[in-house]
Amino acid sequence: MAAQFRLALVCAILAATTSGALADSCWNHNGSLMRLQASGNHREMTYERPKASLRRAGVMPGTLLFDGVKRGNSYDGTARVFSSGCDPLEYHVSGPVSADQLRITVTGTRDVYDNCRATGRRTTDRLVFTYEHEC
Repeated sequence: MAAQFRLALVCAILAATTSGALADSCWNHNGSLMRLQASGNHREMTYERPKASLRRAGVMPGTLLFDGVKRGNSYDGTARVFSSGCDPLEYHVSGPVSADQLRITVTGTRDVYDNCRATGRRTTDRLVFTYEHEC
């Protein structure tokens, strides 16, 4: 029964995210509940329930984390990093969707900031989103 449910779920996700139809689903990202909204190939990932440390940095439900496109089984777009008192820092990310369509992993390199000022250092971020349920 569980295998049939999982197969039906994967088929529903594939149908919603590969067609021109709108898709609305919730994903876990680093302890926050995220909302993925899809229209055609366009993808937006917003915070549905940000974890406490992000709320202290000003992240609220509806705050945009990722904006981009899905090409085949890959995502490509802009991610944001948040810090209290600073404007969000935007940087390019890209990466694959798992074969079962239940995990998205994007990576990108960005500047490191301290007190809203660039330090001259760079770091690579890896953002992992795991499917939770329909929103």
